[in-house]
Amino acid sequence: MRRFLIVLKYELKEYFTNKVFMGLTAVLVILGAAALFLPRFVDMSDFTGVQSAAGGEESGDEGAGGEKSLLLYVDQAGVVRAETLDGMFPGADWQEAADVDSLRAAVEAQEAEAGFVVTGAAEYEYYVYNKAMTDTNTAVFDQAMKLFYRMDYCRTHGLDLEEIASMYDVPVTVTEQILNKDSGSNYWYCYVLVIVVFMLIVYYGQMIAVSVTNEKSNRAIEVLVTSTSSNSLLFGKVIAGAIGGVFQMGLILGAILLSYQVNRQQWGGMLDMFLHIPGDVLLSFAFFGLGGYLFYAFLYGAMGALVSKTEDISKSVSGLMVVIMVVYFFSLMQLMNVDGPVIKVLSFLPISSYSTMFARVAMGSVAAWEIVVSFLILAVSIIGTGMLGAKLYRMGTLRYGNPIKIGTALKSLRGND
Repeated sequence: MRRFLIVLKYELKEYFTNKVFMGLTAVLVILGAAALFLPRFVDMSDFTGVQSAAGGEESGDEGAGGEKSLLLYVDQAGVVRAETLDGMFPGADWQEAADVDSLRAAVEAQEAEAGFVVTGAAEYEYYVYNKAMTDTNTAVFDQAMKLFYRMDYCRTHGLDLEEIASMYDVPVTVTEQILNKDSGSNYWYCYVLVIVVFMLIVYYGQMIAVSVTNEKSNRAIEVLVTSTSSNSLLFGKVIAGAIGGVFQMGLILGAILLSYQVNRQQWGGMLDMFLHIPGDVLLSFAFFGLGGYLFYAFLYGAMGALVSKTEDISKSVSGLMVVIMVVYFFSLMQLMNVDGPVIKVLSFLPISSYSTMFARVAMGSVAAWEIVVSFLILAVSIIGTGMLGAKLYRMGTLRYGNPIKIGTALKSLRGND
């Protein structure tokens, strides 16, 4: 234990005295918190829908009277009602063009955003210079054309359009009673947390592998393995990496989540799907995310010991990376079906429970015993992986030259046993 604590203390010192590590943490904390405090100091009412105290009524008036986009139309069928278009396109200024050529010329010169040539009661042509992916003009104008047709039809046949519309457009009131989880509302923060834990595993796992390989390449490892046990070395490195990762990610996530809670009203709750995370989900994320990190970190350390040069690390960890990537994509795909058989099986496997179990907690139905059993399996697997990793670590650190294949390393361990 004493040797383990010495290694742990040394590795922690490497993290917390690293100016890049601490500086990056501080910068990300400040930027994350500052971004979420913006609505208190900058008028973002156009984006959030909430009037900023900083902007006051004056900025709201300015926004209402701001410049509108110009839209043109040519009515060859005599069906267009300009007042209807004004109501359906509140952010646009409508003008009738003299003819099709002048409309086309204005759009080509980018004097007008777009133009519509109505050629029949239910037909029109749409002119636009560059059509954006978010262009909804035709969808709205379709509804306007349908309304024009109904108005003309009712006038011709002596019908009351308002009476007919009230019959078809009966307002329906629904009161939802969600008895367990709202998967739709919880989907996006689960998506984000899966990405976070994936990045945590890959980033810090690579750091551990590089650290081991560097010690091996400069022969420092020969002194270390003779002065302390391989268990103390690998466990010290991995636990220190876990503490460093939890410290960095905890500060960043904590600053972001806390800043959003403080400014949630100013944001109008629009980021709830990402940042309004229930406590039980955060708790399960912390336990399973940390468990998944430890599980893979021991393997990354062992993989780093199987090579003698840092440029060979990518070859050594490629198989491990494939497993992580497959689990990552399967986890994201199965978020749409958290009560399905696939994600239930994945939530008990140590290679994937770090992301799938907390997703089930957030979005599906999961019994308490399932959470306990899954975590116990993960904990036992961490210990087993740690012991196996320590053996690979000791065997690999004293072998130099070409990278050692994982199959060869396992055969060597069986032969020693």
